[in-house]
Amino acid sequence: MLTRVDRMQLAVRDRAAAEETFRELLGAQKVREDRSELLQAERSVMQAGSSEFELLEPSGDGPVRAQLERWGEGIFAGGFASNDLSALCERLSAHGVAWREEGGQVYIEPESTPGMRMVLSEQVERSPVGPVRCLYEVTNIIDDHREAAAFYAEAFGLDAARFSPIESDRYGYTGQLTLFDPPERLDRIELSQITDPSQAMGRFAGKRGQSIYMCYVETDDVAAIIERLQRSEARWAGRSDDPNPEGLFVHPSSLHGMLLGVSRTNLAWQWSGRPELARAGG
Repeated sequence: MLTRVDRMQLAVRDRAAAEETFRELLGAQKVREDRSELLQAERSVMQAGSSEFELLEPSGDGPVRAQLERWGEGIFAGGFASNDLSALCERLSAHGVAWREEGGQVYIEPESTPGMRMVLSEQVERSPVGPVRCLYEVTNIIDDHREAAAFYAEAFGLDAARFSPIESDRYGYTGQLTLFDPPERLDRIELSQITDPSQAMGRFAGKRGQSIYMCYVETDDVAAIIERLQRSEARWAGRSDDPNPEGLFVHPSSLHGMLLGVSRTNLAWQWSGRPELARAGG
């Protein structure tokens, strides 16, 4: 019942500064702003590609301020779309997953999932903006990937038979990709179980436990993203590990605490169970 990775929410100290960062690095455009009473935050919504990034600046005591005080700026929640949000909420309740609604969005606390705060929205088609095409992945560090996969399949109506195993000695994890709609789309939650605590992901897990680690976007023009990063003197690293040479990581220090992966459109099929789909172009 999940169809897209359609947004990320970030806790930021200064919305105006964060807006400018997303404009410069990702070619994002501000599409609206409002206030969340539930989160006690002022919100700027930036669209990059067909996806949205919600920049949350605390307006009072609440979960956004609490995250900033404990961890600093960074990812607050992973956002997913459904083509029947009402039915999905009924399913969540039937599986004992607590949720709250505000402004047409549904919020789930990390205590009700394997450590990932989630925000759910009704699926909306958007014309892409800038060089980014869309979000397609949120990485959820988990203790047991089989247990987590069973939870997401049952609670969110996903087909576990379509999930794809993953493993990386280089980055120190094993797990699964909970592909929502393969082979039509890459959208998924990456379930990463740490195998090497000395690697960057393992060190993050050692501090935060089950949690959101990063997210990924794809683009038809990796070079255009690199040009933006270089022009802004942002911190980033290219990828040279086979079979993923056409991608990069934007360092959290350059993107208000969010680690962002960027890969060429369709390239991620190379490690998502369908390498024949990892062609160039859309």
